[in-house]
Amino acid sequence: MSPDPSLTANQQRVLDYIAEYLAEHSQAPSLREIADALSLRSHSSAQDYIEALVRKGALQRLPQHRGLRLVRSHGPAGRPSPRAALRELPLVGRVAAGTPILSDANIEASYAIDAALFRPHADFLLRVVGLSMRDAGILDGDLIAVHRTAVADEGRIVVARLDDEITVKRLRRERDRLLLLSENPDFAPIEVDPRRTNAFAIEGLYVGVIRQG
Repeated sequence: MSPDPSLTANQQRVLDYIAEYLAEHSQAPSLREIADALSLRSHSSAQDYIEALVRKGALQRLPQHRGLRLVRSHGPAGRPSPRAALRELPLVGRVAAGTPILSDANIEASYAIDAALFRPHADFLLRVVGLSMRDAGILDGDLIAVHRTAVADEGRIVVARLDDEITVKRLRRERDRLLLLSENPDFAPIEVDPRRTNAFAIEGLYVGVIRQG
């Protein structure tokens, strides 16, 4: 990475290390890894450097774990790195009855997310409430990334609308009935009555989780 005249020598060292680590591991290093690799006095010293790099616009924070992105990131021959492409994803809050899930009234906030993180691509984020999907690694308070679609294969984790309530469950089809399964034995399956076609809809596929904090 070309030196940035706005950075001190040590700030540039930290930035270069983060850039190399991102290129190799596709995620940012931890504070411990930065401190150990660069012989810094403590983890708090690494944190101080990161805060300075964020203030100077060399790094950007993302909401996921180890969420750091190079703002001035370039690959070979000066071409922008694919990891530098961000996608603005709306965070869906409480869904008003009868409104489309991505209605402005339902949007709580938006986040700039690395477009390469999820396959298929994510169209929106949803905050998880409760522990019904605990054994799938989806916990209370997590943000899940959702690919917008009205269809899903058997066994996929979906975001579904049930009588104007939004839920995250695993889809199961059995003969003439449809089940929404939790990933926690404390929660019973939800059976969807196929005759009530206006009471159920798939809003999207779960494609990943972002754990904050």
